[in-house]
This record gives sequence, structure tokens and C-alpha cells, in this order.
Amino acid sequence: MRRLRQIAERTPAGRERYVDLLRALAITMVVIGHWGVTAIGRDAAGRPTGHSALGDLRWAYPLTWVAQVMPVFFLVGGYANAASLTRLRARGGNAAGWLLDRSARLVRPTSALLLVLTGAAAVARLRGVDPTRIREVVWFATIPLWFLVAYLAVVVLTPAMYALHRRFGLAVPLVLVALVGLGDLARLTGSVELSYGSYLFGWLAIHQLGFAWYDTRATPPTAPAAPPTTETAPPSAAADAGEPSDPDQPGVRRRRLPTSRRAGLAFLTSGLAALLLLTGPGPWPVAMLHVPGERLDNLSPPSLALLAVATAQLGLILLLRGPAERLLRRTGPWQLVIGVNLVVLTIFLWHLTAAILLIGLLDTTGTLPTPAAGSGAWWAWRVPWLLLLAAVLAPLVAIFGPVEARSARHRTAPRVGRGTTTRAALTVAGYIAVVVALLINSATPSHAREPFGTPVAALLAYLAGAGVLRLLRSGWGTRG
Repeated sequence: MRRLRQIAERTPAGRERYVDLLRALAITMVVIGHWGVTAIGRDAAGRPTGHSALGDLRWAYPLTWVAQVMPVFFLVGGYANAASLTRLRARGGNAAGWLLDRSARLVRPTSALLLVLTGAAAVARLRGVDPTRIREVVWFATIPLWFLVAYLAVVVLTPAMYALHRRFGLAVPLVLVALVGLGDLARLTGSVELSYGSYLFGWLAIHQLGFAWYDTRATPPTAPAAPPTTETAPPSAAADAGEPSDPDQPGVRRRRLPTSRRAGLAFLTSGLAALLLLTGPGPWPVAMLHVPGERLDNLSPPSLALLAVATAQLGLILLLRGPAERLLRRTGPWQLVIGVNLVVLTIFLWHLTAAILLIGLLDTTGTLPTPAAGSGAWWAWRVPWLLLLAAVLAPLVAIFGPVEARSARHRTAPRVGRGTTTRAALTVAGYIAVVVALLINSATPSHAREPFGTPVAALLAYLAGAGVLRLLRSGWGTRG
């Protein structure tokens, strides 16, 4: 608590605290949502199995318009990435250095999860556990990594996309939305493979709006910026939601996101109107989360319906901004937001591992309830289930949270001259290897025979990519 109080006291007056609140709320909703809709049963062999109860709760489908918070992550990510990239360049840094800083915050915590799961899988295999069963457990634990596939890809493209934003402004997300629309048309006409680009175009469109939001904070400079410290803001977002951006430079066209209450109402009503058309007379399902058995999916890849949800959510975010900012000026709420942001990625990465551990513990002790999804017993079990899961997750966060905190304090020193281009190419190659590895893992079926839980090809690609990024962060290749 003392450290949180110190960080809160040193928070710059111009910091956009609302961005940190949105990040904390989004991760909390994801965790509670995943835990809350889990239904536990047993297979033919009597072993515990889990599935989403959403398919049995059709009345809850409209609630997913609020519960689907991935758009909020990408909106906040766009703001944070624009802020940190601008700040680093103002200190003489470049895109490669920024990507290396980002890799420390994203890849290190992910490496901790994968190494622990791989070690546990190896021990289980030595004890004679069936490789298919090992894969099932690891597959469930690594479900959060599908989000990192898209987010890391967006991060790699951030320097180029931010340059496009500075040149063309809000025209960029409009073009990306049009590309998603073409992907939707391809899906509806049976050419599913032509829609795969929407996995990138959809999230990029929302991420670009984060750039535009950041640009609304442009103000004339008053004094040279103070050197950054490691204790002025939540480390996981240090310099991400920082002070106002630099003023427009001559010849650089910026486009700012409208943030007035009128704009908020316009985004909210237009988003809801489009959503009702797309999911009513239109072909898209009402649910914004994956529902087994649905012919179409709004999330894989992102659809126009999901972008309509993102538009409505943006409107709601803008309408609630004033009250939220007043709340965050109070020390208590701001310290709570800081505390969550310190370990936000750790919470996200480990929350399903916590579910696996709790299910295993209850099953071993013969106390695992398996009520039918949607039944009275299932609803009665929700509150104790969530509390027990939180109790299991807490020590995991205590153990692995420091990895994220240390990673957030990493700063790559600006480098120029010989070797800069090579380092930039190696940095991008490292990111690509990590993304490909996580993509292989996500695409490998849960019933595959994988003795290490994670496909060997994915492990090798991940270790290669993460290893290259680690060497580059340490300064490898800069001498001579």
C-alpha cells in the first residue's frame, strides 16, 4: 500500500488516468466473464471437462455487447502506444527501440506462463499422462494467448500505422472498416479464406481510434519534459497514458477524435443503430462472444457487427469520462487502478490456469460440483466459484506479477549509426517469430497429441523470437 500511495502521489497532473481505469476495468470484466460462464461437467471417463455456458443462456446474448471488451483493449492500446512512441521519439529514440521496450512488457510475462506450462506438461508426461489430455489442459490455459496474437501484430505495425494516421487521420480507420466489410461479404458468399485479413483490419481500425484520441490532448509545450521515472505511474503502463502530446508540427496533418458529449451520444446511437440492423434483419449473430454451434462468429474474425459494438462502446466511454475523471482525482480509487495496472497482463495470462488448479483441487478432494449450465444450482455456485478462483489467482499474481513490474521499467537506450537497420530488422523478425508461435498454438486442436502441451514447432519459434528480442534488449549487436 505504501508503494501504491507513493506512485499515486507522483502521478503527473496531465496523465490521462481514465485510460488506466479503462484498462483495469476491461481486464476485470474479461476475467469475471471467463470464470462466470464456465460450466464444469465430466466426460465418459469421469474426468472434469469445461465449456462455455453461453450457448445455454440465449437471453444473455445482448449482454455480450457490454461484456465483449476486446475493443476497449485495442482503443486504450492505441492511445498508450501513440503516447509512448511519441515520447520515445522526443527523447531521440526510434521505432526499433520502442518495439524492444514493448516486447519487454508483453513477451516476458508471456514467457513465464509458457515455460511454467511446458515444465508442468513435461512432468505430467513423465508420470504417464496421455499427451492428448496434456494438450487439453494446456490449450485451455493458453486461451488468453489468442488475444496476444492480434495485439502483438498490431504493435509491430504501430510505427507505420501511426505515420499513416499523422498523414491521413480518421480516413485510415474508415478504409480499414471498409476492408472488414469486404471480408464479411466474402464470408457470407462462402469465400471464408478471403475474410482472414479482418483478423488484422478490424483490430487495427479500433487501434487507430486510440491514436486519434491521444491527439486530442495536443497542447503547446510549456517547459521541457522532466526525465521519466519508474514510479510516476503504473509501471505496466508507464508513459503510456502520459502527459499531453506534442503540438502539431508544420506540414504534419493530425486528426483528432471528437470527444464532446454530443460526439459521445452520436457514437453511441449510431453504433447501436448499426448493431440492431446487422443482428436483426442482418445476418450476424447477436452474441459478441464465441457460441458453439453458431454458423457465424462476430469475433473470429472481427465483423462489422463487432465494430458497431466498438463504436457504441466508444460513445459510452466518452459520456462517462467526466464522472470517471472526477472519481480518479481521489486517492483511494486511483491507488486501486494503479494496483491492477501493475499486474494487468499477469492477471489476464494466469486467470484460466487458476481455474485449472481449482478444478483439479476440488476434483481430487471429491468436492467438485458439476451442475447443469443455467440451472438453479449452477447460479448458486457462481459466487463461491468466483471467490475461490480469486483466492487461487492471488498467489499466482504474487509470484509472477514482479516479472511484469520489472519488465515495465525497461528502457532501451537510443541507438543510431551502424547496425541500426539490422537491429530493426531483427526486432521485427523476433516479433514475427513470437506471433507465428502463438498462432500455431491457437490453431492446433485441443485434442492433438502434444507431449509438451504446446506444439513443438510453436515452442521452438517462440523461444527463437523471444530469445532474439532478449538479446537485442541487452544491447547485443551494438559493439564493433
